[in-house]
Order: sequence, then structure tokens, then C-alpha cells
Amino acid sequence: MTLLCKIGAKGDGVALLQRRLARAGYPVPMTHVFDEATERAVMAAQAAAGLVVDGIAGPKTFTALAGAVPPHYLGAADLQRAADTLGVQLAAVRAVNEVESLGHGMLPDGRPVILFERHVFWQRLESHGIDPAPLAVRYPSLVSTEPGGYQGGSAEYVRLATAMTIHAAAAQEACSWGGFQIMGYHWKGLDYAGIDDFVECMKEGEAQHLEAFVRFIAADKDLLAALKGRKWAAFAKGYNGKNYARNLYDAKLAQAYDKYVALDKEAA
Repeated sequence: MTLLCKIGAKGDGVALLQRRLARAGYPVPMTHVFDEATERAVMAAQAAAGLVVDGIAGPKTFTALAGAVPPHYLGAADLQRAADTLGVQLAAVRAVNEVESLGHGMLPDGRPVILFERHVFWQRLESHGIDPAPLAVRYPSLVSTEPGGYQGGSAEYVRLATAMTIHAAAAQEACSWGGFQIMGYHWKGLDYAGIDDFVECMKEGEAQHLEAFVRFIAADKDLLAALKGRKWAAFAKGYNGKNYARNLYDAKLAQAYDKYVALDKEAA
């Protein structure tokens, strides 16, 4: 059973969603298929809860249908503020939020999502004047010239905790943080007081993750221009690196953008 349902999905997870929608006052036929009627009901429930309205039912939507919306969740108003700050279309920000953040930036236990990058840790150790080579022999899963060693989810915090016993600042700088996967070492260029300040902001919730994203885009004129012009290949390359096409980031962004433009027209 899945707790991430979107248009075209089928099965018990969708049936659970349809039951919970009906119980919350958004009746839909019990088809076990995530059809357009189910999508409309999901969007209505998301709008009523102040969530990002994307028609995708993940943990946030299920939580809202149960009558609770934790304050660290990103809201529709947050995305509008981001679009206004950057001077870009709301649909463009919504597309990036859907594709890059996968709709969530917090773990179920309330901590921000992280991914510890061992090759970045190598680099950050060097920047702090520490030779990483001897440490790589002892901690190959944490210190390496090559990416890898990922555990995912809360297990990334175990990796981070061990790395912090080597060098706390370098370890936190070697993680991507939050829903928009902003690397910790960007803290200075994004005008945070220090890595600890950056991390504390990430702990506050998804609105702060979006704030870091806004600062990141605003600081890079090429990324900002690509987002303003909806040049999705250029944006994906700048944001995800030269291998962006492997994961079809540009195509996914374009598809999501078109979806949100259409939704905006329907709402007008």
C-alpha cells in the first residue's frame, strides 16, 4: 500500500485515500483508481488545509484529512511569496517544488530531510585544513573522493552524527538539507551567519527550506534567468548538474509547469 497517490494510480492505497476523502467531506466514487474526480477532491482538501495544491496525495494530505496540519509544512502562500520575491511565475515555482522536493522536506519524526555526501565531506575537510586521506581508510563510507554510501531517510542522520565526531562544521556542510536539497556549504554565499545558523533554519520547517532555495536562485543570475524564461534544460543543468537528463529533470519540470498553468487558467 502506498501513501503517495497521483493521477493514474490504482490499488489499495488509492482506496484508502478515497475513504478518507469521503470521511473528511469530499465524497468520491470508490473506484480504487486515482481519477480526475479524486484529483479534484484532493486539491480541494489541500486548499482547505492551506497546503500546496498539487493534486498529489502524500503524507501531508493524509495528515490533513485526519484533521491535523503540522506547522512545519509548506503552504500555498509560501510559494506565492517565493514567486513574488524572485519575480517569476507562480507555476514555475510550483513546478520546481513538485519535481525537486518531491512534495516534502521533513522526515516523519520532524527533522529536515538530509543526504550526506561523502565526496563533499572530503572536500570540506580539506577546506578546514584537515587531510582526508587517512580518515578515508578508517571511514570509507563517510570520507571518499567518490559519491555513495547513502542510507536514506533517518539513517542519513547516523552517518552525519559519526561524521560530526570528525569535524562538526565540515560534516554539516557536506549534507544537502531540506526539501530543495541545498548543500550546507552554501551557507556563506546565501548570507547565513554560519553553518549552525543555516542548520537551525532548516530545522524550523519547509518554509525555511523554500527561503534557502529563494536565496540560492537569487544569488545565481543564470539560474534565475532560466527560471524566469522557463528554460527547463538550462535550469535543470544549473540546479542538478550535467547529468540532469538521466533523471529527465527538464522534462518533468516542463510537464509540471504546464500542469500548473492549466490549473491556474481553470481557477481564473
